[in-house]
Amino acid sequence: MNILLVGSGGREHALAWKIAQSPLVRRLVIAPGNPGMDKLGERVALKVTDADGLCALAREMKADLVVVGPETALEAGLADRLATAGIPCFGPTKKAAQLETSKAFSKAFMERHEIPTAGYGVYERLHEARQALSVFKPPYVIKADGLAAGKGVAICANSRDAEGEIERMLGGRFGTAGARVVIEEFMDGEEGSLFAVCDGQRALLLGGAQDHKRAYDGDLGPNTGGMGSYSPAPVFTPALVEAAERDIVQPVIAGMAREGMPYRGVLYAGLMATEAGPKVVEFNARFGDPECQVLMMRLEGDIVPLLLACARGDLSRVAPPEFLPETVICVVLAASGYPDSPLEGSIIRGAEQNFGPHVQVFHAGTRRQKDGQLVAAGGRVLNVCARGKDIAEARQRAYAAIKKIDWPGGFHRTDIGWRAMEREQGSAGG
Repeated sequence: MNILLVGSGGREHALAWKIAQSPLVRRLVIAPGNPGMDKLGERVALKVTDADGLCALAREMKADLVVVGPETALEAGLADRLATAGIPCFGPTKKAAQLETSKAFSKAFMERHEIPTAGYGVYERLHEARQALSVFKPPYVIKADGLAAGKGVAICANSRDAEGEIERMLGGRFGTAGARVVIEEFMDGEEGSLFAVCDGQRALLLGGAQDHKRAYDGDLGPNTGGMGSYSPAPVFTPALVEAAERDIVQPVIAGMAREGMPYRGVLYAGLMATEAGPKVVEFNARFGDPECQVLMMRLEGDIVPLLLACARGDLSRVAPPEFLPETVICVVLAASGYPDSPLEGSIIRGAEQNFGPHVQVFHAGTRRQKDGQLVAAGGRVLNVCARGKDIAEARQRAYAAIKKIDWPGGFHRTDIGWRAMEREQGSAGG
């Protein structure tokens, strides 16, 4: 098979790493990719939002399958262009991707289909949003309606902070993505990410992970696109997963099909484990980042038949995916100043050495200088991932690998996996 993978981040590096292992692959082209993917396939310099250019590339290379990584490509209508060209695409259409690209659409959809989520309101005018704060109780959850690279959510302890956040969003902080704001009821509980692959009519669960959104240790600092993750996540008990599949995943796929937007690709359900059961925090229309990295390292067997079956609209003959029993952790190394103003261009040494069979380093925001040196080219720059028999061993291996990377221009959290560590220590102690 000839496969085109669209994207350039750590998620796409992990997907390329897994796809390249398939005996079904004859040619893997990655657009635009990053230096970490050079040994996995051919790289073509096209923007992920260039739907026409990417469709032309897929035609030219006679692609049997296109795998879309980032949400911005979906919002640009890439899946729609490929459908017109008759090329199977793993990724939903622009309409179906509204589950992620518009929080207002997503909340209204869940309301129509009685899918458990937080109470909410949608506002375009500043005075209406301010007045609405009296309806909600602190802490206040303020979200930009559109795509904001994982940074469009603020949790405010008081109405003064909430008003300031609303003013910034409606005032253009996130451009058109903040033209509307969603104010939500705060949900108390533990959050996790559950994934399912979908063919438009059916869904197969693909496991869960837990992300760390805040920039600094102790879950402090601004929200980011994600500073680390691990899988499996203890929050996903068998009972919670069963309830989430029955009350959330399957109704979403059925509802989208009924509304004329059959959903093909991966559905990411960000869930809150509440006393009343799982509730939806948000949906993403693609693999999470950095959750994808840990899922790819745990996934057993060949991923290509699974992706192709979704793209062709028939999962009925595909066996449910199986996962290694080991724990995998991902620690994100970010450029100084991330998420607000990351510094680019700092030299990275030691990231491409052999760290052994249990560790993988995925590139998320790097570029190669003419002299061959690797430098930072984004906010989140490297993903150091490690497997272990439990969270403690996986953490030890990941942080040991990080110590071998010489990059003064970056920073990382030192407490990734702390919730799972607490649970393990609690179990061992009692």
